[in-house]
Amino acid sequence: MTPPVLEAASIRIGYRFSKKDYQVVADDLSFTIKAGELTCLVGPNGVGKSTLLRSICGLQPLLAGEIWIYDQKLSEISQIDLAKQVAVVLTSSINVGALRAFDVVALGRHPYTNWSGRMSHIDNSAVMDALLKVDAVKLTDRQFNTLSDGERQKILIARALAQEPHILLLDEPTAYLDLSRRVMLMQMLRSLAHDWGKAILISTHDLDLAMQSSDVIWIMGEDGSMSSGAPEDLVLSGQFEKIFAQQGVKFDNKSGSFLVVTPSEEQISLKGTGLPYRWTSHALKRAGFEIVKHQSQAQKHIEIIQGEGSLIWRVKIINNSYNCISIYQLLQLLND
Repeated sequence: MTPPVLEAASIRIGYRFSKKDYQVVADDLSFTIKAGELTCLVGPNGVGKSTLLRSICGLQPLLAGEIWIYDQKLSEISQIDLAKQVAVVLTSSINVGALRAFDVVALGRHPYTNWSGRMSHIDNSAVMDALLKVDAVKLTDRQFNTLSDGERQKILIARALAQEPHILLLDEPTAYLDLSRRVMLMQMLRSLAHDWGKAILISTHDLDLAMQSSDVIWIMGEDGSMSSGAPEDLVLSGQFEKIFAQQGVKFDNKSGSFLVVTPSEEQISLKGTGLPYRWTSHALKRAGFEIVKHQSQAQKHIEIIQGEGSLIWRVKIINNSYNCISIYQLLQLLND
């Protein structure tokens, strides 16, 4: 068994306003973070995911309990030594003016440079190595404020890697990215964990991507509880259904994704095979129809006829018959 890089025992997180006045966000949390693993922290809005990340890296004091990094208490590690162990990428934007991407990444060398901030050959090599790890060498001389959201995120992750940390924490790293760049970013983080031995913890709302990319998932509930395990273990135990269950949304434990539940208004029979059947069924359910197996149960019947390179949806409604050449046309007919 791989020993943990970070371990928390019965910690309480929240906000302290005075010695006796504080607000608890979550209590009695115990967990470990291991090198070579990508851990995703998920849960509804407002449950304390960002608070937990800030508490783990020492930006927010614990209300109770203790966190150890390599058997050393977090509260006893100096700021410089902590910066060599843990790097953080938060959602808040940074204003660095017209600094080059290289210079932004170089900011991550602050635990190693002297009081003047002068970069040595070793520091420059560490910056280029970080840029290489996130596939951003081509951005080296670009001004940070001219980069796209995806490019900026790469540079900020490279800045964190330039600290040469053992633990990398990221708060909603995919928040402002389109789908393809979200996928690429998650693949990159997985590679940083598996290929470079980093212990990576990210908070995310991209449950589908978390299911496909992470080694471990932490689920925080609105009651302050937290469950953890392999994505598949949490599906089988029903934790996703329990935590995310709400009106109009259902977790499908077969596909590992959320479904928008549309109340069924009318029954309809459907005959067909393969992908055309699957996506026709998807469209009908989205439109509020309940699909039944036997024609005798419904007044509307659809048969999917597949030809060479063509599809026809033959619709029978009472004594009338219609042919549609697309799902969109089919739904228009049914709605009319």
